[in-house]
Amino acid sequence: MLYSTVTPADKRRALRQALASGELLRFPGAFNPLSAKLIEDKGFEGVYISGAVLAADLGLPDIGLTTLTEVAGRSQQIARMTNLPAIVDADTGFGEPMNVARTVQTLEDAGVAGLHIEDQVNPKRCGHLDGKAVVDATTATKRIRAAVDARRDPDLLIMARTDIRAIEGLAVAIDRAKALVDAGADAIFPEAMADLSEFEAMRNALDVPVLANMTEFGKSELFSTSQLASAGINIVIYPVSLLRLAMGAAERGLDTIVAEGSLNSQVTNMQTRARLYELLDYEAYNAFDTSVFNFDIPSAR
Repeated sequence: MLYSTVTPADKRRALRQALASGELLRFPGAFNPLSAKLIEDKGFEGVYISGAVLAADLGLPDIGLTTLTEVAGRSQQIARMTNLPAIVDADTGFGEPMNVARTVQTLEDAGVAGLHIEDQVNPKRCGHLDGKAVVDATTATKRIRAAVDARRDPDLLIMARTDIRAIEGLAVAIDRAKALVDAGADAIFPEAMADLSEFEAMRNALDVPVLANMTEFGKSELFSTSQLASAGINIVIYPVSLLRLAMGAAERGLDTIVAEGSLNSQVTNMQTRARLYELLDYEAYNAFDTSVFNFDIPSAR
């Protein structure tokens, strides 16, 4: 009932232990707290909080318009609703190294288990669009050093994302990833790899966990979990998938009202009231409420 009984510190330790196992961890993207509960209910290992989804939820494109306050607030709402560890997209850290440090501590306070900082120029853009620009290696490593120095819980996972592959090629991306690890990154998120062999090359070049981004309509093929596991990938995220599924269903529903005048034909595609109440643990709230309000209201005089 209410929020998770697992502390943020315990979630961070659990994530570290899971990464040490060598197993592939699946992190679907939660577009709200309820979807985070569904992800946990379906047996996944973690929850991802996408910057693109947070921007879209506000009706904005993913071009660095969201603020740290908005991201931290939504991250807290999602992270506290699940026993799973949550990893959040912290974009470029919302400013210079000192801002990055504040970002890390603010997101740590929000209860996330990990975050990633990228090497794009601020304001950034979606990692699977053309025309990206990245900062130089010195600036990129300063961001990661600031992030690592700022965390108070040593188990908070600081991940470095690099977008340089699409601009300067795989060899440069591997060199950039190594420099980010030397700066203190606990894991690497290489964005927009062209094929599975590039993921394998990145994995073989590094001694830290590697994340694969399986986003639809992007630069990378949608590899299966077995393919990614065979390539040695440690975390796979599906950042925008649930939002796309939900919005696709919502659009079809609205079209049905326009075309048919009712939603009768779509009811079988909807989550039932009973299933929603089960996911919300409605019965626990009812039991708690009954135990508190156990008195009779006198009749009006």
